[in-house]
Amino acid sequence: MHEEMVAKNINTLRKQKNITLQELADLTGLTKGYLSKIERSRKAPPYSTLNKIAISLGVDAPFLLGENLRGSQDTRISFTKKNQRKSIKGMGSLSEGSLYGYAYEALSFDKPGKNMEPYIIEPAFDEQAVFQHEGEEFMFLLEGKHEFIYDGETFIMEEGDSIYFDAAVPHTGRSVGNKKAKLLAVMFNYKRF
Repeated sequence: MHEEMVAKNINTLRKQKNITLQELADLTGLTKGYLSKIERSRKAPPYSTLNKIAISLGVDAPFLLGENLRGSQDTRISFTKKNQRKSIKGMGSLSEGSLYGYAYEALSFDKPGKNMEPYIIEPAFDEQAVFQHEGEEFMFLLEGKHEFIYDGETFIMEEGDSIYFDAAVPHTGRSVGNKKAKLLAVMFNYKRF
């Protein structure tokens, strides 16, 4: 996914809703300058920040990524075949076109109005960013080994391990060992606009 598309979607939606940059900053807790850089494609935010912006604008993060709904008649359910998952790449790439060195795969991108955002993450081998956002998050390690750092405390996750945490606390992680870790992650957001 290209930064330009994300920036355009945020800017267009913000203007359609008659929300100023300062009002969006107040809603998200981000600075007006940072939001301006995002809209001008000069600063690629992590997925958690996109999710915060999306919630404040009343949409799901995949909408900002330009992912179209499949047009299901029944919005109460989302069924996604393995080959229909959406990769979230190309923003702020540090390695192989991935977000902050992480590869993300959206699992239920076509369910409108959802409170949870499930995805598969493949973390980089080096720590790239510290994340902090509203809500709660759950991670289950599917493959590999993952070092998870939460508020300065380190947890070594091995296949089958899981962790559930308050996402407002600074957290980060990285793959360790011989192969990239693969995690099932679910982000829950408290408030929707």
